[in-house]
Amino acid sequence: MTNNPSSQKTSHKAEEESAAAGEEQAVKQEFSRKMEKEEKQQSKRRQKLSRPRLRIFPIWLRIIVVLIFAAAAFIVGLMIGFAVLGEGSPLDVLRMETWQHIVDIVNKVD
Repeated sequence: MTNNPSSQKTSHKAEEESAAAGEEQAVKQEFSRKMEKEEKQQSKRRQKLSRPRLRIFPIWLRIIVVLIFAAAAFIVGLMIGFAVLGEGSPLDVLRMETWQHIVDIVNKVD
């Protein structure tokens, strides 16, 4: 084996060139990955914009259901409060005479 300085220079130069080519290829791959990802996102956006959204549970039906649940929760709360705090029958809350009596007490009617 001979230590030839010119062969060392050329091998070192070749290594540098191959490293630079490898880096350039990695940059090209990364760029192509980014482009593919952007194209996929754009195609998803186009698909979303092209077809209208079909609602299985329409908004007007949602509002009605929420109002029904709110009314049911209100009535159950009244029944629990009247039975536990007022020590009365829970079903008395649903009678009109009970509410008339409460209004009479508030207005101080004898």
